[in-house]
Order: sequence, then structure tokens, then C-alpha cells
Amino acid sequence: MITRAIRVARVGSAAELAAAALMILGFPVLMLAALVPSVPAFAAAAAVTYLADHYLHRKSSYLINRLSKVRAGLSIRFLIRQLLLILLLARLDLADGIVFYGAVACFIAFYGLQAPHGALVTLIRNRRRMPVATRNVDLAARIRIPDAPPRRLLNRSAEKMLHLDLFAVIGVLVSAFMDDTLAAFVGIGATIALGTLYVVALMPYVRGSKIPPNAEKVLAAVDDWLAGYRPETVLYFSGSKDSAYQVNMWLETMEQLDSKPLIILRERAILNNLAPTTVPVICVPGGVHLMNMDLSTVRVALYAANVGKNIHLLRVPTMKHVFIGHGDSDKLASVNPFSKVYDEVWTAGRAGRDRYAIADVGVRDDDIVEVGRPQLAPIQTWQGVPEGRIPTVLYAPTWEGWDGNPGNTSLVLAGENIVKKLIKADPPVRVLYKPHPFTGTVSKEAGAAHARITALVEKAAAERATDARFTADAAAQAQAKAELTRIEARIAQLAGNGGEKGDEAEATRDGLVDVAKHEEIARLRAEWNDTYWRSFGTHEHRVITGAEPRLYDCFNVSDAMVSDISSVVSDFIASGKPYAVTDSAELGVEEFKRQNTAVRAATILSNSAAELGELLSAVRDLAGDPLAEDRKELKQYLLGPDEPTSIEQFNTAVADLARKADTRNVGQESRAAAGAAEATTTA
Repeated sequence: MITRAIRVARVGSAAELAAAALMILGFPVLMLAALVPSVPAFAAAAAVTYLADHYLHRKSSYLINRLSKVRAGLSIRFLIRQLLLILLLARLDLADGIVFYGAVACFIAFYGLQAPHGALVTLIRNRRRMPVATRNVDLAARIRIPDAPPRRLLNRSAEKMLHLDLFAVIGVLVSAFMDDTLAAFVGIGATIALGTLYVVALMPYVRGSKIPPNAEKVLAAVDDWLAGYRPETVLYFSGSKDSAYQVNMWLETMEQLDSKPLIILRERAILNNLAPTTVPVICVPGGVHLMNMDLSTVRVALYAANVGKNIHLLRVPTMKHVFIGHGDSDKLASVNPFSKVYDEVWTAGRAGRDRYAIADVGVRDDDIVEVGRPQLAPIQTWQGVPEGRIPTVLYAPTWEGWDGNPGNTSLVLAGENIVKKLIKADPPVRVLYKPHPFTGTVSKEAGAAHARITALVEKAAAERATDARFTADAAAQAQAKAELTRIEARIAQLAGNGGEKGDEAEATRDGLVDVAKHEEIARLRAEWNDTYWRSFGTHEHRVITGAEPRLYDCFNVSDAMVSDISSVVSDFIASGKPYAVTDSAELGVEEFKRQNTAVRAATILSNSAAELGELLSAVRDLAGDPLAEDRKELKQYLLGPDEPTSIEQFNTAVADLARKADTRNVGQESRAAAGAAEATTTA
């Protein structure tokens, strides 16, 4: 019941749900205490509402946003509490006393301070919002960007300002309870004085040297930097804050380009969610600002998503435009008719080319280039189960999706059957269970299935720990765990405290990556991954959630995988390892393979998982694997050849297209020069 309430209220935990309930119920109790009247009861209820409100704000609770939509926002809640305090004084027959009039005057004056406070905070934030925000672009040498105001002034500023009424509330309550006028006016004085000081402290940051340069100067500085850097290849991206992964997957590829790279983003939310990179990044929210930016040296523009804002760069004729997408699958998004606006469409392998031919959406075959998938480089090719180790099978189901289609995930109908058979397999195997991070967000059945599967794996792991057949080097594991702690501490030290980042202007000024530090963090993450797998036995079942270890790391320590229709399967094919896909919608083997290219070399599982033995046999007997050749052919069809490497293919494609852009531009210049000469001769 509590779980359901948490889901309905869209809060993150039982504690958050309890705080929300206490805050909402606290106000009727406040009214009752004021009417009775009872100063102790009022004080207790007020304390509960203050603390609950503060806790929910600190947790950035969804409920807080919802309350503002029904006219019960932050300011209203504080005002109601203050009005109820005035009611309490009246019910205590203090309406004719100086404390009553002092409290009324205090709260009116205090609310009078809210307007300049809110205006100053808004003005500071607006003036420090850059027309162009950057990372790895040295603007500090070109324009002066002052330090951001202290975080204590702007972070959750409205909440902080309103909570200053606490001094007056406490003083008035003490005065009412003890009949001590001094306590009331000490509290009233503290509230008004602190509120005034807060407003005064903000004033210096709206004028003079405390504000960043205007848009014209910032844009001129960016153009000056572009003229010196001379970017050649641009990765352009626009999307919602949840789509940042679509550009993040291309960062490493951009870092490995032979030409000078630049990343152009259109939304600040994407910039805030961008992974660390050494590539220069420019975020240009305004379309006019982008169209006026000097990108004359750029020859190739890469697009990771089909969105409306692409038109702002597509209009530039001096560069060639390429759709590279953010994944390679049989989904309709992979053959979007919008793709025909680009000069070329790059796919991983032949499969992408064939999809466009079958879809017949206007993309010409001559405009398609196969470049492989550079992101899959970390996935290691399988050489069989290492000597002395039992096989590891990864179960990586996708989530339930938004439409309730039973074929989306195997969790509900097949998940427990799959895990039970893997746990009971003879000869034994190790099970790694890595669910999709969205699992259970839409379907309570999927969430419940995930909980049961987690319990199954953890119970089996506990039983295996007491099984004499499975032993581990306890000393080596303890050493690995200690090493993990050291690595994590060093990474945290290098990365710094993310919570202390400055505002957009300060981040633009100071956002130059320390390449040595960036490379050390990358090395430490690789070291962490290796150490993580050594910190427990190679026979130990494991539930793996969270960002680390990454999915590709799980691929590399596994000998086979069971999954659902998703990009996970397409990526796993790069390893060449046996894999199984569950036909949860029960289409039948032939129809399932016909509809989904990526399963043509897979063991197809029914919801009973009865066919799982075929997958385990292929893992144990490399020579007798009946689908080995099919997997090789499918890998090349989907992802292209292993040689040359994907990044080499990608760089070649960039260079070829850059030459086409140069040829086009030279031709245009020649025609323009010829036209000018002809006009001169005629004159």
C-alpha cells in the first residue's frame, strides 16, 4: 500500500511521502490549535510544517511543484501560517495588544521585502545568463566574466527568504505563552533586519563590474575564438534534457577525429547533462545567434537526431550535412523520411542501407555511407570461456515501455523462468542480472517481477557462497575492495564537488578541461572496472544496477547474453558471443526473425525459456556452436567489417565529405568570379 502511495504521489521514498503527509495535515492542525486556542499545540504543528516543507524542498520533491499548480505554493503556505498566527493572537484576546499590531505590521513589511528580493534574484540570474555558453573555449582572454554571487544568496533563495519569518513566529509564540512583549519584538526585529540585509546583499550583483558583458560582446568573443580555432567538423545536437545520452555517445568519437572538432548544442539542459569531454562545446539557444555565428571553416556537420532546430544549421551551404543518428536498430526512427534533407546518411553496416531501400522514404542509395559503429570499440571479441572459470550469462532485459506491449520486455512473462533455469543449470553458470534503469516506472507488474528476480539472484548467490564446490581467494578480494575505495576517492578528488559549480557565466569562463586530469580519470575508471570484477568471485551471481559498471563492461565479462528486442542486442552482436532473445509476444520463431534483423543469429526463447539449453550448449562447446557462422555474417551485415576499424572508416568518411564541400565551395567561388568578370567586361 505504501509503495502504491509513493507511486501515486510521485515521491521518491517513504520518508518523502511521510513528510508530504505531515506538511499537508499540519495546516488543519494549525487552524484547530489557533481556534482552541493552544500555543503549545500551535508551536508543535508549526514546527512540523516548517521541517516537512524544508525537507521536501531539499529533496526537490515533485509534490512541491504540484502544490504550486493548485494555488498552494511556497509563499501561500507561509502566508497561511502567518495568518493563522494572527488568528491565534486574536483568540487569546490579544487583538488590542501591541504584540498583535507588531506582528501584523511585521508580516506586511516582510512581504513588502519579497518583491525587491524576487526582482533582484531574477535580474541577477537573467543578467548572468549567457547568450552563448561554452566548455573548453577560452573566452576569459577575450572578455571579463566576473565571479558568480555566493551560492548561499541564490540557491533556493525564495525558500531562504521566507524562512526568515521563523524568528518573528517564535518570538510572537514565546510572547503569547509567557506574556513577554520583549520576546515578540526581538523576533520581529530579527526577521525584518535579516530580510533587509538579504535584499541589500543582492544589490551589488546587478550593476557595474559584477555583471557579465552584454550579448554583443560575448558573441564577438566567440567569433574571435572561432576565427583562431578554425573548426572543421561539427557535431550538432538539439533535444530534451533526457536525450543528452544521444550526444554523449558520440563524444569519444569526436575526440578521435583527424579534423578539428566542435560540438554545437541548442539547449542549456543538454549542456548541463553533457559528459566530460576535451572537445570544444558551444551552446547557442538563440537561432538568430547561431545563424550569425562565423562557421565558415566548417566543412562537415554531423546530426545525431532529427529535430526541427536542425534547420538553423542545415541552411548553411558551405558545409555538407550528415545524419549519423544515435543507434542502429529496426525501429522506425532509423528510416525517418526527414533523413533525405541531409547530403549523406551514415549507417553502421549494410543493414542500415537495406532498411532505407525497403522503407522507400526518399533517401538515395548513393547518399548512404557505411561507417561502422565507433562506440562499440570497447566491446571485446569472444575467444571462448577462459580456462578454469565457469561460464557467465548476462540477463539484460529492456524495460516495459509506454504502450503496454507484452513484447517490449521479457521480465513479466519470462524473466523468472529465465533466471531460475540459469541458476539451476548443470553444469553451473554464473548469472549477472542488469535491468534497464527505467524498469518498473510504468508497469507495477514489471517492477514486481524485477523485485522477485533480484530476490532469486541474491538468494542463489547466498547459497553458492556456502557451497564447497565454489571457492574464492578471500585475501585477493579484500585487497581488490580496498583498491576500489582508493580509486573511488581519487576519482572524486579529481572530479571535484559537483554541487559547488558556479552559474552559467562562471562555468563558461572556467569550463576549460584539464586534459591531464581528464585522461587520468579515464584511466582510473578503466582500472576501477577491472578491480570491481576482481572484488568478488567469478562464480558469484550478481545483481548490477546503476551507471557503473557500464553495460559494455558486463558484455566483456560475460560469455553469453539473454535480452529483448533493443539496441542492447545489436551492440552485443559486436562481441561475437552467443545470445538469446525472448519472443515475449509469441510471434513464433520465423515471424520473430522476419520482423527483427538482430535476432537472426539468436537462440529464440519462448516465455517458458525451455530453449535456454541451446544457448548454454553453444557457450560450453565452442566448436559445436551451430549459430557461430550466422553470428559472424550478421555482425558484418549490421555493423560492417572489423577492418579497417570503425573510427578509421568514420574519419575517412569525414575527409571524403569535406573534400566534396571544398569542391562545391571552389566551384561557387569560380562561378561568382566569372560572373563578376563578365559584368565588368560588359560595363
